[in-house]
Amino acid sequence: MANRDALRAFQSRLASRLQAAKTSGVSASWLAVEAGDAKYLFPLGHAGEIFPWTPPLAVPYTEPWFLGVANLRGGLYGVVQLSSFASGVATPLAASEVARAQSRMVAFNELLEVNCALLVDRLVGLRGVEAFTASDPPGTEAPAWLGHAYTDVAGERWQEVNLQAMAQQPRFLSIGA
Repeated sequence: MANRDALRAFQSRLASRLQAAKTSGVSASWLAVEAGDAKYLFPLGHAGEIFPWTPPLAVPYTEPWFLGVANLRGGLYGVVQLSSFASGVATPLAASEVARAQSRMVAFNELLEVNCALLVDRLVGLRGVEAFTASDPPGTEAPAWLGHAYTDVAGERWQEVNLQAMAQQPRFLSIGA
């Protein structure tokens, strides 16, 4: 009975927050994350549920950036280390308990029909266009899944990641080493 009451209270708070966001005109376009030395922006329509770090079960003979599979809320998801995939260089997982506690797995939106989650080092929050002062289109050599690069007021560079385009890339889909 207590669980039902807690669920109702949570749903009520969530509904009131959504209504407040609609009426206040607050708009967020991206989920901002950090992975390795880079800062990334995931379009909210492409990002799905966010999970705490769950050690995946390793899969043999796969690329170094493919960490394995994990059971996330009853679903089987492939786990990709974003920093390693983006850089093309195998990067070690965070060793400290504090760093692991901050890391998250961001699942792709279920509408993209890819059971995959990206391991990121830290969630930064939501960002809208108004948070940035400049925008640069991706270079001609950039992978198709990279969008614009944005610069915020502090001069930090944020790279937009098109998760839908990433999910369709042969390199991303070919996890076999």
